[in-house]
Amino acid sequence: MKPIECEFEADVLAAVWSEELRSHVATCPICSDVAAIAAAIEGAREEMRAALIIPGVIPDSGRVWWLAQMRARREATKAAGRPITAIQVIALACAVGLLGACFGATSLWFQSALRRFAAFSPPAFVTEHGLLVLAMAAVLLLVPGAVYLALGKE
Repeated sequence: MKPIECEFEADVLAAVWSEELRSHVATCPICSDVAAIAAAIEGAREEMRAALIIPGVIPDSGRVWWLAQMRARREATKAAGRPITAIQVIALACAVGLLGACFGATSLWFQSALRRFAAFSPPAFVTEHGLLVLAMAAVLLLVPGAVYLALGKE
């Protein structure tokens, strides 16, 4: 039976090369495989490192610090602006509401349309336009359900 582990495998992988370990690697098939693979991986790592370290590509520490400071300032400015934006939205809503109240109080045609809407009777509408109500219910309820079921199978 061929052994699948060796007690010196971790040392070989860590590349601790003593004379005794070199002689062991020469005789042990497991450790020789580990050494070959480790050497290939180390060679590939060195090639990648050489390809990545190009003069001028990696910024110096001062530039990295400056960019980090600029990013922190941008994030702080954005965080400080959130409450101001919320207040502006509330002020806009109040202004639109006040404008609508003034328009509604001074416009005669708007007040007459509002009275007609208040006199609207839903049961009478349903009895007069039953087919239209049924078609609207089909469009509003059945079509989205059909789309959901059709898209759910994908």
